[in-house]
Amino acid sequence: MSTDEELLEDLLAGEYRALARVISKIEDRAPGYRELVSELYAHTGNADVIGITGSPGAGKSTLVDKLAETYRDRGETVGIIAIDPSSPFTGGAVLGDRIRMASTVGDMDVFVRSMSARGTLGGLSTATADAVKAMDAFGKDKIIIETVGAGQNEIDIVRTADTVAVLVPPGSGDEIQTLKAGILEIADVFVVNKADRDGADRTVQELQDMIQLEGGGGGLGGGGSSDGHHSQEVIDAHDDWDPETDETDEPEGWTTPIVETVAIRGVGVEDLIDEFGAHREYLVDSGEHAEQVRGRYAEEIRTLLREDVHAMLEDELEAAGGVDDLAEAVRQGETDPYSIADDVLDPVETCLEGLETDDRSSGGSSLN
Repeated sequence: MSTDEELLEDLLAGEYRALARVISKIEDRAPGYRELVSELYAHTGNADVIGITGSPGAGKSTLVDKLAETYRDRGETVGIIAIDPSSPFTGGAVLGDRIRMASTVGDMDVFVRSMSARGTLGGLSTATADAVKAMDAFGKDKIIIETVGAGQNEIDIVRTADTVAVLVPPGSGDEIQTLKAGILEIADVFVVNKADRDGADRTVQELQDMIQLEGGGGGLGGGGSSDGHHSQEVIDAHDDWDPETDETDEPEGWTTPIVETVAIRGVGVEDLIDEFGAHREYLVDSGEHAEQVRGRYAEEIRTLLREDVHAMLEDELEAAGGVDDLAEAVRQGETDPYSIADDVLDPVETCLEGLETDDRSSGGSSLN
């Protein structure tokens, strides 16, 4: 048995050291990591993946800590991936979110891993999605991803998390308008954290107005009450909906709830977890979860193809003399970038045409 096979076997057996080593191998893109991740897929699909995002200072790490503590009180195991801004020198994580997650220190059923965003658009690298698979295969019930929240475009978290909570600090009316065109639109749940501070009521109202203006995602109507929680009508709609028997009143979508929390004291955390559960139930019952997973895998395929084709093209460029020499040839007027691109892509296109010819002769398609 190879070392990687033993590593996979130990991970599936619940060995935390193996989980840590697998994630390190994934993050470092060490030799053999792709085969290892490929083996993980057969053991995934059981964990709830929750994304926590929002602006700096909104209290994300404190909330994640309290979420983990509450899930543990409910008897569930937790994996946490804290995406830190990349060090410009080492590419490593620099914030050390583990320091701010004190409630679950020493609890082996809460596994925390800080990972570098590596400058990836969206704040999440491909390695993070693979690390989620490792934790899922390990057997974690809940996997929480806390994103950078440092002004980077964080839409990519949607492709990794089943449920996305966006934290909005009190008194952030201007910020709501700024973020509205981007990160706020990905929220499955809004969280007004530090709700004991001045401006919380106003922030809740502004979010409610935005939800109503946007139509709440075409969902159960409304949003929430003035205290930041669902109205009774919304709660009843969640509880009473039966997709098999209720055809006329079937909801068209999910209405984004607003939950107020004071994470440092654990206030509102139970309510937030209940909303996560309601959203998970909605996804499964409506069929959106299956569609979500298909979309996630489709994006993974595209990403891997882009990475692999890019690597192949880099090799072709080197074989053609290297980018610098080719650029100098353009500068000298000997050629142009379009001609160079055509020349580099020519062997790839020839190869693909050959595959298509072979496929037609065999009467099938391997890439349908």
